[in-house]
This record gives sequence, structure tokens and C-alpha cells, in this order.
Amino acid sequence: MKNFILLSFLVLQAVLVFAQEQPRVSQLFNFDWKFRAGDLKEAQLVTYDDDDDWRVLDLPHDFQIEQTWDESAGGARGFKAMGTGWYRKHFKANPAWKGKRVLLDFEGIMLVGDVWVNGRKVGSTDYGYLGFETDITDLLKYDEDNVVAVWASTGKKDGSRWYTGGGLFRDVHLVIKNPIAIARHGVFVSTPKITEQRAEVSVQVELEGIRNKSLDIEINARILAPDGKTVAGTRGKAPQKSKLQTVEVSLPIVTVDSPGLWSCETPNLYTAEVSLVQDGKVIDCVTETFGIRTLEFSPDFGFKLNGKKLFLKGISNHHDLGAVGVAAFDRAIERQFQLMKRFGYNHIRSSHNPYSESFLKLADKYGILVVDELIDKWSDNSYWGGRVPFTQLWYQMIPEWIKRDRNHPSVILWSLGNELQMREDLAGFPTGDWGVTTYRIFDVLVKRYDKTRKTTVAMFPARAGAIGKNEPEFNTKVYPPELATVTEVSSFNYRYLNYAQYLEKCPHMTVYQSEATTNELAAPFFGMDHDKMVGLAYWGAIEYWGESNGWPKKGWNFSFFNHCLEPYPQAYLIKSAFCEEPLVHIGVMDNGKEAIEWNDIMVGSLSLASHWNWATGSMQNLYTYTNADEVELLVNGKSMGIRKNDRTDITRRNIIYWENIPYGKGGNIIAVARNNGKEVARHRLETTGKATALKMVVENPEDWKADGMDLQYVKVYAVDNKGRVVPDTKDEVTFKVSGAARLIAVDNGDHFTDELFTGNTKKLHKGFIMAILRSDRSGGEVVITASSKGLKDAVKKLVTK
Repeated sequence: MKNFILLSFLVLQAVLVFAQEQPRVSQLFNFDWKFRAGDLKEAQLVTYDDDDDWRVLDLPHDFQIEQTWDESAGGARGFKAMGTGWYRKHFKANPAWKGKRVLLDFEGIMLVGDVWVNGRKVGSTDYGYLGFETDITDLLKYDEDNVVAVWASTGKKDGSRWYTGGGLFRDVHLVIKNPIAIARHGVFVSTPKITEQRAEVSVQVELEGIRNKSLDIEINARILAPDGKTVAGTRGKAPQKSKLQTVEVSLPIVTVDSPGLWSCETPNLYTAEVSLVQDGKVIDCVTETFGIRTLEFSPDFGFKLNGKKLFLKGISNHHDLGAVGVAAFDRAIERQFQLMKRFGYNHIRSSHNPYSESFLKLADKYGILVVDELIDKWSDNSYWGGRVPFTQLWYQMIPEWIKRDRNHPSVILWSLGNELQMREDLAGFPTGDWGVTTYRIFDVLVKRYDKTRKTTVAMFPARAGAIGKNEPEFNTKVYPPELATVTEVSSFNYRYLNYAQYLEKCPHMTVYQSEATTNELAAPFFGMDHDKMVGLAYWGAIEYWGESNGWPKKGWNFSFFNHCLEPYPQAYLIKSAFCEEPLVHIGVMDNGKEAIEWNDIMVGSLSLASHWNWATGSMQNLYTYTNADEVELLVNGKSMGIRKNDRTDITRRNIIYWENIPYGKGGNIIAVARNNGKEVARHRLETTGKATALKMVVENPEDWKADGMDLQYVKVYAVDNKGRVVPDTKDEVTFKVSGAARLIAVDNGDHFTDELFTGNTKKLHKGFIMAILRSDRSGGEVVITASSKGLKDAVKKLVTK
């Protein structure tokens, strides 16, 4: 009877919500902006003439990726000069907004920025990775155009150690709501107790507009299962005469029977729909998705998700997305997650800043676990790009970060900083304890807004007392940094060979390798105690802009995937370690090896290729990567022998080296992997003929949304008359696009190019090129053609819906 009454109440509430006008509108404000690069004077004024020399564009947008590559600008920030840009948008105010609050919500302005509305400054950011909202109600004009003007700057050159991009790189929303409403990021859903039979769900709601008022306001929340059916509901009352600007109200805990748990394999998402009701009318309504799952960290088992041991297999990367720069397109992020899942990854660390809201929503959808990081150093000077010192902003940054991200089940750990143990001035307040007091202060503020997750700080490169690797004590006083001994999870960048020694000194630590070097391939993974440690994240597993070790390389490329997300052969080695599915993959040595000392560790990569097009009569050295017992190599049917997978040596495990393999006049080479003498996988490479045609592969042809935001990635390969990719083809390709989409970038995966991604023409690189298309806001047919002199065209007809 009780459940019947509850469901009847919830159905009635749903009808009321449907029948009434929308109490809150959140309108995407990304379209039809005007942009101009440069530090213009008086561009914030309503009377400023933005007709001439201003480009019309849609957000998100990274103006820095469009700038010319500039060797003098330095490799740290991607050989792009520091600069500024202005954005302006004209819009009409709807008379229906009168009596309501109208706010602009910026998810981020890179790297710092200011906002004006109708000539009045209304907001600023000094940490562009986090957003803000600003109330523009009193500035609106209902009888003429309103003008939003935004100034964005990439800041000073040494304000970042990596490529930041510039501009309105994330979404902007226009929010219309009542004066009495749910506050920004004001719904917090947690699951304090979970069993297989039922889960407790706690809903906390932060209200605004009720200060010093006595109002009869009911707070209702209903819980919807992943299939959309209502499974629980709860309600409470707003407090009377609260003296706080905003007030948090915890509703009675409810239970969900037979919950579908969120995990990497089953990322079930529930929805909390929260509404405020006054005098029988819904005055505000907010929905938040969440997952039902448990998190446990311990030195005894590392990490458990839903009570089951799980080892993190991840990447640690900066936030750019290849040819679109840092512009946070959902599809650019989604294809990265799809790639990660295919190669066995289950985790990403957001280095060294919060990623976009869409990133976390997609991580929730795909079951990717996230270590969510706030910032790099705790410094007011080194690597800090804000106009206000960090030590004057942290107390604003932390609440915005935690409240924004705390409902995402993908977020399992808060990381408060990165690599602080080099100098005392990088570790926060001058308390003489290497950041321990600063961490404890920050941790208190984190726990104020979320007690459900633990906190950490990624430590490197020095030992306790800031002893560096060039000091004689480095190898005799192997003590973990002071801060790592007090954080709830002890995160270490690299140095996995020292973890056992660290634990001898401090056995209470729960160890996570927050960065592992790709140069050491699978050894950092195999070298950890999987039973007792949390996991690892490979640094720079995907190429990114900035942190280049020298012109003309435009960024970090000691990676497993290029910036187009095409895998290098080494990617299959990591897949062989991460996945149980048998595999074997051939990587032929190409142009030697690059190795440098970077940030106190050796990094680099061995140039390998997965093709069989070499000089006639040459001898080739190659690797086969496999998780099987043994591999037999055959060249044109002739066996080159059988070699075992040496699982006793972490530096050689899953790696088999073959020297002086005869190429002859070409033909084919096959690697056959076997377990217990039975074939379980094979990889075949063939010598190709001359390129005769272009072959087009569309990544997501069946689900291209006509929302003006969705991207389509179209890959093109030069192929011979048998459809095989010809890797040495360097011909120029021209793209033509017609219909309900436009071409926004062309990329060939070359990290050394001096070309930009604008335009419609570029040379093939290793027989490859890729076009990125953005849909229009109305559906229709799209035709894309790729052409190159002497090669047959490739054409595809697509439809946006």
C-alpha cells in the first residue's frame, strides 16, 4: 500500500511538471558568435563595430590551434605564440523571461578571460579549466539587441608547462530560472549503503533565493532506473528564515531494490529528478545522472569496485583532442573512449586539470574510471597562469570543481596536485613540511562537499627531503616523499621499482602509479603488485600538443597512439598485457630509436611500422608482441623459427625480438601465436603494389546528429588494386563537402608538420589522411569526396538526423 501511494504521488507530480510551463530552461549558447584575434580596444562596448573583419563561428573553439606554428614560441606550449581573442554575440531577450533570473554559464575560458554584457563587466576567470555563472537579469534589454563580449587570453608564456589552447573552448549556456531555485551544481546524489538486494540513495539539494524568508516550499525527488522507470521517491521542506545565502537540505534516504550497479562492464546510470513546488506549482526542476557503486582503497588490496578487486589500466594525458585543439567536442572525446575500451584500458587520469563536463558524462557512459585532478603545482608563480595568485583562489576553485563533478560515478579519486616535491615553493603554503599542511587544509574543503571519495596528490621526482636523483643519497635514502605518506592514496609518478622499498618504510600506504613511462613499455605494468596496488596510468599514451623536446616536433609523441588515434605497433603490446584475448602483432624497426632524459626520467620511443614494404634484398629487425606462449615467424611460407614468450622478465614479457629477417623481394610475413601448441592468433603483413585509389572509412555513419555540434571523422587511405594500404604514399588529397555539414579540419597524423589543420588539402602521411566534419543544425544528406591526382576518388554519401 505504501509503495502504491508513493508511486501515485510521483505520477501526479510528473503530470504536474508536464502540464505546467518549464520552470527552468538551459539553452545551449554556442551558435553564431563572432570572433577576431588580437588585443582590440573597446571591443566590449555595445557600439563597437563587429561587422568587418570578424569571423562568424560556433563554439567550442580553440583560437590558438589556428595560429601559425612558431619555432620562437618554444616547445612547451606547442610552438604557438601567446595571444588574445575577442568573441561577441548578439541576441534577443524573450519577454517571457521577465520576472525570472537570467544567467550566463561559461564552462571555461582558456586560459583567463573576462565577460561583458551590454558594456558592463559581469564575470571573469583566472583558471580557465573551471567554469562560472553570472547573473545578467538586470542588464537585459527587451526592445533591442543584447551583446555579450568575451576577452580570452592564453596568459603568460611560463603560465603553463603544456599546450592550453585559447578561447571559448567549452560550452556556454543561457539559463533562465525563478528567483527561488536550486543553486548552481546544487544537487548531490550519493549511495551510502549498497547490497545486492537494495541500495540506499541520499539526495541533498542546495537552495537559493530563500534567505530570511518563510516560504512553504516542498522539495521532491524521484529516482529513475536506467530504463526510465520510477523506482523510488523522497521529499522534504525548505527551511524557514535561513540566514545563509544558499542552504543545503538533505532529503530522507530512500532505497532502490535490486540495483543495477555501475561498473566498467555495466555502466548503469540512474537519474535523480529534483523539483521545487510552491503553492502547487513546480518552480524549478533539475535532473542529475548518477551510478550506484562502491569504492574501496586499501594497502591490503589496492582498489575494489563494488567489492571486487580491480587493477587500473589507464592513461594520463593533457586535455587536447588532436586537430580540433582543446575544443571540447563530445564526439572527439567519445572516439577516444571507444579506442581505449578496444585496447583494454579502463581508466584515465585528468592531467593536470579538470576536464570538460562532457568528458565525465561520456566516462560515465562508457565505464571509464577517472582520477579527477585539480591543478599542477600549488604555486603563485611557477607554472601558474592566473592574474590572481593561486593561494588566493584555491578556496573558490575546490568547491566549483567538487560540486561540478561529484555526481559522476566514473570519478573514483580526487587528485589535488602534481609533482610538488622538487622545491618548497611549489608545495603551497610556507609551513615547512613539504605541503603536508596545505594538503590537509585542501582535504578538509574537499570533504566539506564530498565525503564519499578519497584524495591524493601525484608525487615526483624527489624522495623525502626533496633529495633528487643526482644527489648521492638518492639511492641510499629511499624514503617516499613526506606528502605521499599522509595522502589517503599514495600516488607516484614513475619509480615503480622503488615501491617495495617505500612500503618497507611506510606499509600503510595504498600505492597508485599516477604516471608510467611509455618508454619502458609493459614493464611498469608487470612490475607492480597487482594484488595490493591500485593500478597505473601511462603518461602521454596518446600524442598531445606541447611539451615538445625540439622543433619541428609539435608536442609529445612518445606514445602508443598518434594524435589522430591511429595505433602504433607498441599499442598492441600494451593490449596484450591489458587483455586476456590472445593476440600477436608485428612491428618492424623503421628509423631507429629516440631517447632523452625528461623531467628526471628516460623517455623515448622506438620507431616501428606494421607494413612489409622495404628495400629489395634488405634484412629487417622486428618485434612480435604477444600474450601467447610462443610465436612462429614465417616469411613467404618459410619458417624463421619458433620463439618463447619469456614471462619471467618484466622488461621482455610479451616481447619477442627477431633479428636479420630476410625481406628479399617482398611477399608476406606471418606471425603465428600458439598456446600449448595450438594456434590462438596470427598477424599477416603483405608487400603492396603501387597506390591506385583512395579508400574512405567513416567512423560513425549511422548515428550522426543534426544538432550543429556532432562531428564525423572520415579516414582516407591510399590503397593498391587489392585494397591494401600503401604506406609510402605522400600524394596531396583534396576534400570537397556538400550538404548539411561543413569541413572543420584535415589531419594526417604527422606530429612534425608545419601545416595547419584548416583548409581542405593536405598530403598523405604514411598513406593516411583524415577529414573532420561538423553537422549543421538541420538534418540532411552530406556528400564527401576525397581526390588525388593519379588515384581513384573516394566518395561517401551520409545523412545527419
